[in-house]
Amino acid sequence: MVKAEGKDLYALTIDYNQRHQIELTAAKNVAQFLGIQHQLVLPLDLRLFGGSSLTGEGEVPKGIPQKQIGRSIPNTYVPARNTVFLSLALAYAEVVGAREIYLGISAVDFSGYPDCRPEFLIAFEQLANIATKLGVEAAWSGLPGFRIHAPILHWSKAETIRRGLELGLDYGLTWTCYDPTPSGLSCERCESCLLRQRGFREVGVNDPLKMKNEMNKEEKHSTRNG
Repeated sequence: MVKAEGKDLYALTIDYNQRHQIELTAAKNVAQFLGIQHQLVLPLDLRLFGGSSLTGEGEVPKGIPQKQIGRSIPNTYVPARNTVFLSLALAYAEVVGAREIYLGISAVDFSGYPDCRPEFLIAFEQLANIATKLGVEAAWSGLPGFRIHAPILHWSKAETIRRGLELGLDYGLTWTCYDPTPSGLSCERCESCLLRQRGFREVGVNDPLKMKNEMNKEEKHSTRNG
């Protein structure tokens, strides 16, 4: 969406030693697909803190009824993750002279994470403009300071998927699953997978990752019966 506005993009990917590296590969592939020239992959070992199944502590919940998703904060919550990530993005933005920071969080189809809410974004934007050289000098001179954008904040997964399709995004390059199989396929049962599946169903199009899973199952079945 930001690319379509004609803006220069700087992409920041955090390698925080999550359960798998597939999403890092996906981030690289999406950046290449969009023609982003500046993509920084920053290592940050959040396993040292722990406190989340995404950094190796505990099992990722599976098969939760969709009506229950978002009613409590699951163990996939990584303590203060978006606060940490946005702080790093803020530092990067200040160095390259970017005043606008975009992130793809949603307060509609999400798992109840506290750092995916509008209140969080408002508070962080205020912080950004009082805690940085660029923000303070902008206030002195009457220029715009930092803006924190979350363009899909109030969109459902279906609305997000539909907009991506309109913009020509190849969803086969994207990744959603928290706990992929040993062969690198989506588990199809974690909260993130379930929300993605519902979104594609509501749009009425096939999810290329689900199609890949089904093809893999057919190949294994053929091999066993061959």
